[in-house]
Amino acid sequence: MLALVLGLILFLGIHCISIVAEPLRNKAVAVSEIGWKLFYTLVSLLGLWLIATGYAESRLDPSIIYVTPGWMRHLAALLLLPVFVLFLAPYFPGRIKRIAAHPQLIAVKLWAVSHLLVNGSLADLILFGGFLAWAVVDRISMKKRQQRPLPGAPESGFNDVILIVIGLVLYGVTAVWAHKWLIGVAPFG
Repeated sequence: MLALVLGLILFLGIHCISIVAEPLRNKAVAVSEIGWKLFYTLVSLLGLWLIATGYAESRLDPSIIYVTPGWMRHLAALLLLPVFVLFLAPYFPGRIKRIAAHPQLIAVKLWAVSHLLVNGSLADLILFGGFLAWAVVDRISMKKRQQRPLPGAPESGFNDVILIVIGLVLYGVTAVWAHKWLIGVAPFG
């Protein structure tokens, strides 16, 4: 469990820099944008590795907090349907991005809530609850700071079609194969 918590501190901590210390982030970027991006990437990757390791270890001897009814899996699957579309929306600007305003944060919230609906161990609460709390705090902070532009395709209505197709394909691949391969759990099996 320690690895999971430490991984969340590193991963979510580096992702909180703009929330709690934007001037510090801006100074680091002013010194070396590439250096900052490399540092940010390395801390994020280390955090992800610790999260994956800690979560895998916690599944060996889980502390169950709650158990949900089996039909919740269907609700979770439904909530996850737009996640890939929303997560990729900033890179394919169109109507979806415009309406959602902060689509990646919505994607993280949907991902976290859907997993909390069907996973009730202590590690699940820490992992998915941590990401949910971060996404809520980040969204609130977005009201007070200017969003930085992301590289992506030029804005187009056709981007929405691309997003929906790619998002649904990724959802299908994840649900049918990748989730089992990466996490060891088959969502529909």
